[in-house]
Parts: sequence; C-alpha cells; structure tokens
Amino acid sequence: MKNLLRQLGPALWELPQGAQPGMRVPGRLYATEELVAALDDGVLKQLADVCGLPGIVGPAVCMPDGHWGYGFPIGGVAAMDPAADGVISPGGIGFDINCGMRLVRTNLTRADVEPRVHELVDALFAHIPAGVGSGGGIRVDEKQFRAVLRDGAQWCVANGYGWPEDLEYTEEGGRMGGADDRAVSARALERGRGQLGTLGSGNHYLEIQTLAPEDLFDQEAAEAFGLFAGQVVVMYHTGSRGLGHQVATDYIRTLGRVMGRQYGIRTEVSELACAPFESPDGQAYFAAQQCAVNMAFANRQVLLHRIREVFARVFGSDARALGLQVVFDVAHNIARLETHQHEGRERRLLVHRKGATRALPAGAAQLPAAYRPVGQPIIIGGSMETGSYLLVGTARAAEAWASTAHGSGRSMSRHQATRNWDGRQLQQELGRRGIYVRSASPRALAEEAGGAYKDIDAVVEAAQLAGLSRKVARFRPLGNVKG
Repeated sequence: MKNLLRQLGPALWELPQGAQPGMRVPGRLYATEELVAALDDGVLKQLADVCGLPGIVGPAVCMPDGHWGYGFPIGGVAAMDPAADGVISPGGIGFDINCGMRLVRTNLTRADVEPRVHELVDALFAHIPAGVGSGGGIRVDEKQFRAVLRDGAQWCVANGYGWPEDLEYTEEGGRMGGADDRAVSARALERGRGQLGTLGSGNHYLEIQTLAPEDLFDQEAAEAFGLFAGQVVVMYHTGSRGLGHQVATDYIRTLGRVMGRQYGIRTEVSELACAPFESPDGQAYFAAQQCAVNMAFANRQVLLHRIREVFARVFGSDARALGLQVVFDVAHNIARLETHQHEGRERRLLVHRKGATRALPAGAAQLPAAYRPVGQPIIIGGSMETGSYLLVGTARAAEAWASTAHGSGRSMSRHQATRNWDGRQLQQELGRRGIYVRSASPRALAEEAGGAYKDIDAVVEAAQLAGLSRKVARFRPLGNVKG
C-alpha cells in the first residue's frame, strides 16, 4: 500500500479513503520518508482496516513508532462517535491495558548515583518482582483487589503506598471512572490479584537515567517539570499485567460472537471484534477496561512506593529528602471519552490509543496547574541501550486526536531478536558501556536489544517535525531492571 500514500507534509502522509474497499475515512501516517521506507506494509493494511470500523470519525492515524500489532497497528489512534453507533474494540486498545510510563525525578546527580548504581540496581531487582507471570506483589484479598479496580492509585495512597501529590501528576488522578468489577471475570481477578506491585516481562523495564547538559533542549519546560542538567531520574514501563490480558481475551471472544448476530457488524478481520459503545456489550467491556486501567495506575503507584524504599535504604536518607517526586504518569493502550473539535464543532468521541500517548497543549484544563503554562509531559521510552526522551504536547496534536508517539517502536519480532543477539553477551557489552542491567532471563534481554527497535532519535524527530510534540530532554541509561 505504500504506493498509495500521498505526502501532505515533511512528516505526514495520507492513505486515501479508496485505498481499500470498506474504508469510511482516510488514514494518516506521521513519519519521515526514511521511516516510511522501513515500514512493514502490513501496518498500512491494518490502518486501512481500522478506517472501516462503524462510527469512525476521520482520520485514523498511525504514529512514527508505528508497527504491526493485534487488530490496530501499534501506534494507532482512532476516534469513534458513540452517537453514530461508534464502536469500542479491544483490538484498538491491546492486551496490556494501560501499559504506560511513569517518570520520577530525584535531587541526586550522576556523581551521587554512579558509584552506587550496582548496589541500587541489585536492590531494585531484589525488591521488585519481574519476569513472565511474576507475582509476589503486595498481598490483597479479593475484596481489597476489587477496591483497587474501582479506585486505582487512589486506593494505594489511601493505604500508605504513596503521597497525595502523586495523584496530581497521574493522568485522571490515578482513577478512571466507570469501572465495574462485576464486568471482570473470575479468571481475570485470579490472574491479577497477586501482581499488584510487579514489573512484568516483555518491554517492561525500570531504568535509572541521567540528564546530561547537552541533552536538555527546552529549559522552560524542564524547569516546570523539576528537571535540571546532571540530574538522575527513574523511568519505568508496566501496565495491568495478567488482569488486563485476561480482560482483553475475554471480551475479544465475547464481542466476536455477538458483533454480527446481535449488532449486524461485519468485518473480515477477527482481531477487530467490536460492539457499539452504547450497547450492553460495549458498556460491559468499557467497564472492565476501566478496571484494568485502574489496576495499572495502582501497579505503577505501588512500584513507586518500592522504589522510594530502595533509594531511602541505599542512600540512608528519607525519600522526600531525596526528592523522589512524580513528574508524570501517562497511559498507553486505552479507550477514553474525550471532547474534540471536529468539523467546526465540539464532539464527544471515544478515542482509542494503542501504543500512543495523549499530548495536551499548554493551557489544557486537565493538566496540573504547574504544567499548564508549558503543556503535558510526554514520556518516550527507548531501549535499555539507547536512552529515552521527554517531550511536551502541542496545539497541533489536535489534528491527531491530541496524540503522539509512545516509544521507539519495534523493527523486528522478539523471535528474530533472539536469533540475532545472545542475552548474556549483550549484558556484558552493556556493562562495558557503563549500563548495568539485571534481568529475569537472558532471553528477555535478547528480545529487547536496542537493534530490535527503530532509531528513537528518528521517531522523536518525526513527531517534532510533524508538530505533534516538542523535545524537552533526553535521558541516558545508567542501570536497568528488565522483566
């Protein structure tokens, strides 16, 4: 389908509505020519499939880090109008619901941390359960866990796993409304209950990073976010773990059974199983999704509590004295009701973001007061080799449903990565480069090798060139805990 793309700008391409039968709206791809050239053509096919969903409001878009996924491409964003039988689709959200990022600043500098980075990473690895199917999080009974699903990070803070100000710097205050634990299966509850406060596997990680003077691009925004040259920060990436995966699995099956028989929806792509958002089945999935969203917010909150405990112990100082404050917590893999300007009027739309980040501009009422003069922090996670970025939202992101990229994006499968790299050798090579890594398994390291991902610099440059977001800072890794 690449031959059908029309270039609209230096980092913007359109897939015309007629590129594939059944498309209701055009698709848009945010990417440079170099990123387009390397793009798997299957991503454009998935984008075209999304453009055919009932109730979609155009365009559907794909971000610079876009790559093939389940249903939607990862990096895909689409808005549906509930008032026009717009659908909700688990394939547009993903299996790891509210897989997201949290950035935590400290008062420490590289000079403070580098001599103790091995001790710090070892302590974090010992204190935070990581790996496939990892359990061992905080103990909660079923009644308590159902409360977590309803109240998210707010439950954590109320029960001593955080500070009240943490919630101010978490999207939606760490709690999404509309969660109903009755919509979550017993199997999902069983899978998730022991995983509160665990990192998980795959591309989940916890990284100690530093901000070099030459990597600070926007002084005003950096100061608003409490960042300074030479600083050490902590960035981590995880989500709703087994609970979110089971919620997705359950409702893909359910919606796949009823979408044609009950709602007359036909699609050749089973991965795009869906139901009208306002239908009983659509509302049931949304209520379950909100539970998984809240589980993920709570999971990242408990992880912060553990991180604070480790830093306090290693440095022999109170976590508040060390300045371990949340910069921001942002959700990926989520469908959310939002108000957007479209065709000259405000519309209430259900925005699916799969592997994409909300990008609010300066002045947005949803932002913490301290951030409104500059815009929303956007955390772009890279690989354990390449470092990560902090961007800020812009007004132009409204063209993409107030969205931007979420990471560097895979360029090869995990299976291919394990054929190209040996995890133990990679760990040794990273150590020689001054990056100390602990992992639950050598295979996990090989799967997440830097070469298995797109060039994060190219992805961030494309997002900035397209006007979706603006660079604030780049962080370089010192130590990493991998699932």
